[in-house]
Amino acid sequence: MKNRDLYLNQLIKFRDKKLIKVITGLRRSGKSTLLSLFEKHLIASGVDKNHIIRMNFESFEFDEITSYKDLHGYIRERIIDKSKKHYIILDEVQQVSCWERAINSFLVDANVDIYITGSNAYLLSSELSTLLSGRYVEVKMQPLSFKEYLDFLPLNRESNLSEEFNQYIQYGGLPIVVELLDNPKTIGPFLEGVYNTVIMKDVIERNGVRDAALLESILKFIAANIGSIVSTKKISDYLTSSGRKTTSDTIDNYLKMLENAFIIYKANRYDLKGKMFLKTLEKYYIVDMGIRNQLTGLRNTDYGYVLENLVYLELIRRGYEVAIGKIGSWEVDFVATKPNEKIYYQVTASILDETTRRRELRPLRSISDNYPKYILTMDQTIFNDYSGIKVQNILDFLRE
Repeated sequence: MKNRDLYLNQLIKFRDKKLIKVITGLRRSGKSTLLSLFEKHLIASGVDKNHIIRMNFESFEFDEITSYKDLHGYIRERIIDKSKKHYIILDEVQQVSCWERAINSFLVDANVDIYITGSNAYLLSSELSTLLSGRYVEVKMQPLSFKEYLDFLPLNRESNLSEEFNQYIQYGGLPIVVELLDNPKTIGPFLEGVYNTVIMKDVIERNGVRDAALLESILKFIAANIGSIVSTKKISDYLTSSGRKTTSDTIDNYLKMLENAFIIYKANRYDLKGKMFLKTLEKYYIVDMGIRNQLTGLRNTDYGYVLENLVYLELIRRGYEVAIGKIGSWEVDFVATKPNEKIYYQVTASILDETTRRRELRPLRSISDNYPKYILTMDQTIFNDYSGIKVQNILDFLRE
């Protein structure tokens, strides 16, 4: 069981704080493994196994626990010594009806520390956020970063960094993919299975979607157009040309559903001069390149957009709020912000061509503030500073 230190350290940091730890993320991205790692950490730190109550609601063992009363009764019976802290660890808890009531009750009445996972954002938009306002912390889990992916590869593998990066782009970063690399023919069916489960359980069933084919068409459009400006009209025109008529409201609703299942991420545009978010023409990125390639059939996509998708996810992973910057008629790929930090990024496959270099530098040069500005590229070059604008190799950036 490989460590996911980025996420494990967050759980350890919040351990025994009077907050519910909510781990969200795509199915098969490693949430259950993270809970197992945390359970191991608890035992290693001296917690009695009998004081850890672990339940996975995708397991048949807990099939009969369907309501918050069942859940409350099961856990209450296992709190054997009320003077000692018990750790409640619940996997895919959204399967239990009104589960929030049981969780809230234990938070108020018992000496417990609670950890829960879920595969869609409704976990937090449900009654939980009302009942527990200000009393939970969200840990947003993603598939493996490129740095994690390299750590997961067997030590005795013979390959170079460039090959491993191409493999990562092709097959994605779901942890099980690494175990399947010795037999690449099995990766496609595995990704297809993950995709179908996510679509069926976390989108279609959860939302009562009537037109599954339309939903899939919208997702395939997004997958084929990562990093491109997208509007509901653009999607509508594409669907109409394919013989599918729909409304803007339906497209908006389906996009929101896909976001809530952590399949796609929306990046809004921010006007750097007007200092305001724009309400139209967003960009979308997909959570995992393997799933994206499964959806699009590995059709040729601008390599720059693929790199852009990876950089966007990496910035989210590092805790930044990420927007698309607009300055006049020019665009800055990413404006990454934290409360006391701001960084501008342009992402491009190469700036060795002078025309491309000028095009990528121009928006950054037109920003008048003194926050750091970077161009991320696949180039290996000695010259890495253009009047304060730093140039960094993407593989170096991803492995920081």
